[in-house]
Amino acid sequence: MKETLVKGLAELKLELDDQQVEKLLAYLALLVKWNKAYNLTAIREPEKMLTHHLLDSMAIAPYMDGENVLDVGTGAGLPGIPMAITYPEKQFTLLDSNGKKTRFVQQVKMELGLDNLQVAKTRVEELEANGGFDLITSRAFADLSLMVKLTKHLLSPSGRMAAMKGPKAEEELAPIKEQVADLIIHKLKVPMLQGERHLLVFGLKE
Repeated sequence: MKETLVKGLAELKLELDDQQVEKLLAYLALLVKWNKAYNLTAIREPEKMLTHHLLDSMAIAPYMDGENVLDVGTGAGLPGIPMAITYPEKQFTLLDSNGKKTRFVQQVKMELGLDNLQVAKTRVEELEANGGFDLITSRAFADLSLMVKLTKHLLSPSGRMAAMKGPKAEEELAPIKEQVADLIIHKLKVPMLQGERHLLVFGLKE
């Protein structure tokens, strides 16, 4: 597993130290363990979790601009936990309304000593953010229209959204084109995975 992870990180051109690599592997081990009882993800095989969850999340690491990041609909902590491990100098809030998933994320925070990570068990429309977040990420939260509608009150004036999407990214974008500013679409190449993956990064017009 470690060899596969290190190879994948190299393909993504990410330079993590040994401690960060061990934390990513420890997170994966916890996900495998908790998934048996809590059904956190439909993927059961550790090798598949490594590619489909961990490396898939790590693919957005080069685009993590901002010091204060909200991961909305984090589920089992993706991409928030891998990003918090990769960027210990940034602050991450991981939000989900599902109690068993936030309990898992809280356990990971405690066991891995992720002091730069906060867990919010609430609905996104009920979250408050003084000054807003610099970046709001989502991996499997909602379509773009709903993401913008539910999270725009949490974005700082100069903040950006970063949504991971599959091949229908342009289709989802169409209904909110008028609201979007400075859109950049990054085509993601996830190591050892086929299929189209995109990261849409954008601000919102006032």
